Amino acid sequence: MEKKLLHDCPVCGKNLRVRVLQCPGCQTRIEGNFKPNASPIFYLSGKELEFVELFIKVRGNIKEVEKALGISYPTVRGMLDSIPRTMGYQVKRTPDAKKRMEIIERLEKGQIDAAQAAELLKNDTAEAVTEESKEGEEIDAQ
Repeated sequence: MEKKLLHDCPVCGKNLRVRVLQCPGCQTRIEGNFKPNASPIFYLSGKELEFVELFIKVRGNIKEVEKALGISYPTVRGMLDSIPRTMGYQVKRTPDAKKRMEIIERLEKGQIDAAQAAELLKNDTAEAVTEESKEGEEIDAQ
């Protein structure tokens, strides 16, 4: 049974190095101190990689991801927002999807009017912009 390659030491957390490469066919071994692939995609957990693979498979269709995993839209968005962070990217905070949905539900129930809903949504977006990080490279999470 093949095991998943670890990237970080389970004891101290530092990056691991590959010391031996071996051909499964002829058993040839090459020893040395090999630098692992530096792609940040390898920082993702198995669950996150499976999510990314599914997202690509359904060509980014969030409804299809929801259906395949049996999870809600806010959960999918949360996973999508967490992956770039895990990979080491600074991400602008987006307005809270759950909060936006609550505003829309209040509008549908007649608890607030369209102008109030628009103002609440505008304020939520303004809060998100003021909280974004000013350091490093940022990517837009929308």
